[in-house]
Amino acid sequence: MESTVGFPGDFDHCRRIIKDGSKSFHFASLLLPNDIRQAAFATYAFCRVADDEIDLGADPIRALKDLSERLDRIYRGAPRDHPVDRAFSTVVRTYDLPRTLPDALLEGMRWDTESRQYQSLEDLQAYAARVAGTVGAMMTVLMGNRTPVAVARACDLGSAMQLTNIARDVGEDARAGRLYLPVQWLQDAGLDPNSFLVAPQASEGMRAVVKRLLDLAQPIYERGLSGVSLLPQSCQTSILAAGKIYREIGEEIRRRDYDSITQRAVVSKRRKVRLLAEAAFETRLAPSQDAALEASRFLVRAIDDAGTAAIDPISPTRVNWTIDLFMRLEKRERSY
Repeated sequence: MESTVGFPGDFDHCRRIIKDGSKSFHFASLLLPNDIRQAAFATYAFCRVADDEIDLGADPIRALKDLSERLDRIYRGAPRDHPVDRAFSTVVRTYDLPRTLPDALLEGMRWDTESRQYQSLEDLQAYAARVAGTVGAMMTVLMGNRTPVAVARACDLGSAMQLTNIARDVGEDARAGRLYLPVQWLQDAGLDPNSFLVAPQASEGMRAVVKRLLDLAQPIYERGLSGVSLLPQSCQTSILAAGKIYREIGEEIRRRDYDSITQRAVVSKRRKVRLLAEAAFETRLAPSQDAALEASRFLVRAIDDAGTAAIDPISPTRVNWTIDLFMRLEKRERSY
């Protein structure tokens, strides 16, 4: 496989984008092997840049068209003269990343520009599959396992993480005029969606809806995290840690009595360090053989089954390096 270390300045640029824009992912990615870490930075950076251009730009529709044209050039091997485009083009070529995946991501972002509301859980899961399941699927391709069960579990984990994001950001989204919670659920709780958007409050009904979403995410996390054992051993700790950190956001919401309106749940750096340590030495679960969520199946079909990647046993050197990393992170934590 061709190395992705062809444009070190480009990949460093991508790393800085992730460090500033996605601290939880950057934290967990420290344990990835260097080549996969760089590929992951490039992939996440393209996703992040796309999200920012649509969310922060003056003309989201034009931004979507521009991003589609950028993807056209990336997949032709003639990216624009931009570090993120060049780095992601290298990843696409190196790992044979199906175009369906980033296209589906852009489709989810288009739904955001439409201020679309989701009537049912199935509608919400279709959205989560596009904006987060796609990222899980891409990461699995980067790690060398394109089998349907591995991709299904990665889509599960990405979707569960997105449900956690939605539960955490209810108030922030509402103040921006967005509502992701299923409309049917709000109505079941006696809430009027339009009234809530006008004056978002942490009512008992809204707390019940947030709890319902977090409860729903739990078995999806379990299925997703069980797929970690299908990844190369050198990647397992990082992905398990990322899942644990996001699930801990949900636990923090629970501790705050499901109030995602007046406060935003965060996981402390010290807690992240401990979750990383747990991930490093936790016994891996047997992978669930369940089919992918209905909403994610088109992503699984898009990735050809190229066989299970060879998984190398973890070396004593890597174990020692992992322990050293934890010690340095704890020392850094104490300095804050």
